[in-house]
Amino acid sequence: MTRIKVMSAGAVHSILTALGAEFERNSGHRLDFTFNTAGALREQFMSGDIPDVLVLPETVIQALDAQGHFVRGSRTPLASTVTGVVVRTGAPQPDISTPDAFKRALLSAKSVSYTDPKAGGSSGNFFAGLLEQLGIAEEVNRKAVLGKRGVDVAQIVADGRAELGTTFVSEVLPIAGTQVIGPLPGELHNTNAYTAAIPAKAAAPDPAAAFLRKLTDPAARQRWLDAGLEPSF
Repeated sequence: MTRIKVMSAGAVHSILTALGAEFERNSGHRLDFTFNTAGALREQFMSGDIPDVLVLPETVIQALDAQGHFVRGSRTPLASTVTGVVVRTGAPQPDISTPDAFKRALLSAKSVSYTDPKAGGSSGNFFAGLLEQLGIAEEVNRKAVLGKRGVDVAQIVADGRAELGTTFVSEVLPIAGTQVIGPLPGELHNTNAYTAAIPAKAAAPDPAAAFLRKLTDPAARQRWLDAGLEPSF
């Protein structure tokens, strides 16, 4: 049995663990997962904590690959997900059909949850910039309930601690008590793609490659779709 260390951004958490459980049963290998924000994992990796598989936003993986950090040819596009708007199951659904309607919904909500930009998450950094773009950062941040990761945002909404939340759809779907009412509208629409790669200093590159083949097996496409992710393979 080989221990395969996997460090991954949270947007693909549910599908990696589901397919990973099958991989463990069929291969006899053991997967050791660490899920965190993209910023935190990049910093961890650059500080010398080397996994066998690293899953981060495509742009981050591309930059690291250009610096020679990965086994040549190991970069593997996985899937993309979109930023969605979430409310508690059964709660009134605000109009988010246009950018102006979404802006009004944010201003009208008693509380809004999104991921803390200081935690280094892609969703939080994007949304903080969006609030500035819309000119409502001060108003929204006065009533913001920040989560460390997208799953925290979904749980905050499910618990009723925030009336409205926004994060990647794939991080909302596993959380009971939440309902995605749609993606961000119009020109606010946001998609983030995730890519895996095997570090040049990985301790178990061959088992890692086998795990990536499991993740990108065409037979698993529907499962990625069901998890709120558009597969890249």
